[in-house]
Amino acid sequence: MEVKTSLLDNMIGVGDMVLLEPLSEDSFLENLKNRFDHNEIYTYIGSVVISMNPYRSLPIYTPDKVEEYRNRNFYELSPHVYALADEAYRSLRDQDKDQCILITGESGAGKTEASKLVMSYVAAVCGKGQEVNKVKEQLLQSNPVLEAFGNAKTVRNDNSSRFGKYMDIEFDFKGDPLGGVVSNYLLEKSRVVKQPRGERNFHIFYQLLSGASDDTLKKLKLDRDFSKYNYLSLDSAAVSGLDDAANFRTVRNAMQIVGFMTDEVQSVLELVAAVLKLGNIEFKPESRCNGMDESRVKDKNDLKEMCELLGIEQAVLERAFSYRTVEAKMEKVSTTLNVSQAYYARDALAKNLYSRLFSWLVTRINESIRAGTKARHKVMGVLDIYGFEIFEDNSFEQFIINYCNEKLQQIFIELTLREEQEEYVREGIEWTNIEYFNNAVICDLIENNQNGILAMLDEECLRPGTVTDETFLDKLNTVCAEHQHFESRLSKNSKFLNDHSLPHTCFRIQHYAGKVLYRAEGFVDKNNDLLYRDLSQAMYKANHSLIKQLFPEGSPSKVNLKRPPTAGFQFKASVGTLMRNLQTKNPNYIRCVKPNDKKAAHIFTESLVRHQVHYLGLMENVRVRRAGYAFRQPYEPCLERYKMLCKKTWPHWRGPAREGVEVLMEDLQVPAEEFSYGRSKIFIRNPRTLFFLEERRRQCLQDLATLIQKIYRGWKCRSHFLLLKKSQIVVAAWYRRYAQQKKYQKIKSATTVVQSYTRGWQARKLLRELKYQKRCEEAVTTIAAYWHGTQARRELRRLKEEARRKHAVAVIWAYWQGLKVRREYRKFFRANAGKKIYDFTIQRIMQKYFLGLKSNMPSMSPTDKNWPDRPYLFLDGVHTELRRIFHHWRCKKYRSQFTEEKKAVYEEKLEASELFKDKKALYPSSVSQPFKGDYLEISKNPKYQKLNSSVDEKVLLADVVNKINRANGKGSARLFLLTKKSVVLADHKTGQIKASVPLPELASVSVSSQTDGFFALKLKEGSASAVKGDFLLSSEHLIEIITKLHRIGAKAADREQLNLDISDEFLVQFKQDKVCVKFIQGSPKNGNSASCKRKNNRLLEVSVPTSP
Repeated sequence: MEVKTSLLDNMIGVGDMVLLEPLSEDSFLENLKNRFDHNEIYTYIGSVVISMNPYRSLPIYTPDKVEEYRNRNFYELSPHVYALADEAYRSLRDQDKDQCILITGESGAGKTEASKLVMSYVAAVCGKGQEVNKVKEQLLQSNPVLEAFGNAKTVRNDNSSRFGKYMDIEFDFKGDPLGGVVSNYLLEKSRVVKQPRGERNFHIFYQLLSGASDDTLKKLKLDRDFSKYNYLSLDSAAVSGLDDAANFRTVRNAMQIVGFMTDEVQSVLELVAAVLKLGNIEFKPESRCNGMDESRVKDKNDLKEMCELLGIEQAVLERAFSYRTVEAKMEKVSTTLNVSQAYYARDALAKNLYSRLFSWLVTRINESIRAGTKARHKVMGVLDIYGFEIFEDNSFEQFIINYCNEKLQQIFIELTLREEQEEYVREGIEWTNIEYFNNAVICDLIENNQNGILAMLDEECLRPGTVTDETFLDKLNTVCAEHQHFESRLSKNSKFLNDHSLPHTCFRIQHYAGKVLYRAEGFVDKNNDLLYRDLSQAMYKANHSLIKQLFPEGSPSKVNLKRPPTAGFQFKASVGTLMRNLQTKNPNYIRCVKPNDKKAAHIFTESLVRHQVHYLGLMENVRVRRAGYAFRQPYEPCLERYKMLCKKTWPHWRGPAREGVEVLMEDLQVPAEEFSYGRSKIFIRNPRTLFFLEERRRQCLQDLATLIQKIYRGWKCRSHFLLLKKSQIVVAAWYRRYAQQKKYQKIKSATTVVQSYTRGWQARKLLRELKYQKRCEEAVTTIAAYWHGTQARRELRRLKEEARRKHAVAVIWAYWQGLKVRREYRKFFRANAGKKIYDFTIQRIMQKYFLGLKSNMPSMSPTDKNWPDRPYLFLDGVHTELRRIFHHWRCKKYRSQFTEEKKAVYEEKLEASELFKDKKALYPSSVSQPFKGDYLEISKNPKYQKLNSSVDEKVLLADVVNKINRANGKGSARLFLLTKKSVVLADHKTGQIKASVPLPELASVSVSSQTDGFFALKLKEGSASAVKGDFLLSSEHLIEIITKLHRIGAKAADREQLNLDISDEFLVQFKQDKVCVKFIQGSPKNGNSASCKRKNNRLLEVSVPTSP
């Protein structure tokens, strides 16, 4: 790729208007047209860049172009916005000067695109790294989000910024971005509810309906058809070259990169959908009894869907559209709203909702991109603000926008024209003053605190009485009538009385960019920007996560009767803050020019461009730059930067800085006409002189770097040589030591071998002698062993023979003695042998039986039924009798261990067996459970201390039972107490006695035969306790309760026993009615326990689980 090496090489026209000859307005325009026709859209006026909008894409923003302009001098290559961005970035990085880039021009001149190009270039040339790349990506991706919510199509621009944006990008000392802060100015929120013909609402509405998925639209209760929404303009809904669906996906992705959470994105889309739904709410009049009209919502479907999206009660919001509450001190007055007032309230809510959502988006983006550290940072500001606007119908928004452009023009004049000329005079430089138009008089007309238009508008809005746009216009006519830049038909100045192009309801201001006709209608309402407090309070009551943040004034705890500041006052204050911020930074200007009004490529409308050149003051700027100096710098930093170019000033200059600079310039032989000495600065006329100094400095720095490298490399080589020499000595010493060690080891090894051979020969000789001696000793030992063995074997044979002889004698003697005995007793043995053998056998069997019985005796437990088996049939009677005797003895021993209390328990167990055995299915499971009696420990538990004291007798049984409700069969917990005289029922929680039944009044007890715990206490008829009827209770200790009642009840009533009825169906007396209680087997609802349910007035049915 060919690289241009100079501003003048192969240039089409003149790249810098300062070099244009001859200089006139016609030649200026001809040069712009010539360059524009050849796709050269950028032209310089010194350091100011003129940018022509080509209305098409050009291949001049590639990565190769970025590298081409990187770290190059401003005038070194052909004009480009990249050159200005690089100059600003290098000044910030290398000279530590905060920068700002001011992009100005008409609407549609390409300001937004220029700001994005500046930011993308800075992001491309600054440092790399994971964290740095993340910050750069977030800074760049904040643009699509803000454009979607703040830009719209107008008649002059398909992507017109309808808000002002100023972004401060913060850098560290290396020039790497750390973060940024975005400031927004006056969103054109009136566009939300109404758009001029041929224009659209904000992009996000069309992007959402075109690009969101069907599922998302269903959740937001939206339809893709634009015609269904009153707030969307239909005549220009589709824009050629604008893909709303793709842009919506870009916005969603950008919000994710910036740091929006998924729920936050969803909340934002819900608010956008709510604004669309809000526009569809329509009202109808409804007459009241007093003759006044009251507004009512026509179709409540859109209102309902909006309330569902925002989590607001429909009735609350509907009332806020129909009534307005006015507070004055301690008094509240509620008035009804007619249909026009209701529509005004609806539109005010929509505008405030969208405007506050946009402000929240800017705040949320700032939270993500703000620099983390609080240390001082280098700052580059980029200003992209709405351009000067002149429409057929200009209102309050255009007035505010044009006021902001007046202030920007004023700061441009001050910093480029007036300030530069004043500096020449201040520094004593010969200078011929150049005349230019100073728009301070227009700014004063608008912002003067006493008689300015904004001040009078605020005064009208705040004064009591009837305030209309007509009264405001009358006041303007009175105060501003004599001002040379103000025109009105109603003015006292008769100069405009016959001007029929000026309507009676309008006024005209002569701006720096031309005359603009403003319609006074709506100025007062838009400046007031009122939102009824009822609507704010309704919004604050929403359950939506974001709405409460947007309407904090709706909180009842923050009621403020003070009137909020007007829109004009707020904007004037924010513009003043912006101007002060810009004046603290070094400015860089991009002046955007619109070539035609048709938004078409290759068309250059000379009259339109001439008008812009005129009001932008570009000709005056060229004249000042041509007559002035391209570069100036104080003597100290100039000498510090270029002192290495002269031997006299390098490395230190001892005298004054100015003298050092004079010596330096003289030594460099710079022509005298190329520079001038001021009082504190040196001024250089031609940029080529600056390039010459910079090039010499670069070469000198290279020479110095070479010298430093040479000295360093020499030092490094010497150090390396000395290290090698030292290392060689050490290595030689170690090698000699190693060689001597090896030689010593060799001699030592040889000596060891000789010694080993000598010692081996001596050892072998000694071994032979020892082996011979050992063989001799072994031979003697072997001979002696054989001899001793022979003698031992002879003696053994002799002893064995003698032993055989003695044994034979003993055997013969024993046989002889046996024969003699048998001969003597033969006559007695035959008569009594059978009886004696029998008796002896029986005796042995009995002895064996009793010994076996002793070793196999069963345990001492009376319930143990084990007994050893009978060994012989003839012992059957004895075996049985012995078992009976042992069992009786074992029971006696067991009974002797019982205490009186234990005897009583077993007596109760015995009585329970007599009552329930084989009669109640619950009985077998209770046999192993001991009868405890006092399950509540009523005497020890402090909870029941009061209850215990209210019972006179000793409590024999205390348990928790369920008392069955007579009405529905449900149980309620009661405390069941049994004493010797009565049965007491008390409340489970409070311990209060509910019923006390003397035992003599107890007639009988009824239970079922199944596994349930239900029992009925039947009272004697006519007794005092029988007033409310019998008691139907349920307990887990049924067997113990009935047994104790049976024992104690008989004694207390002086009768034999208490009647116990065991039946699966019995009658219970409830007040005047007798109810049948029927027990059935089934599957109760509450699991394994029985449940009771009243079937009718005469039947209670108890479901008992089936026994396993």
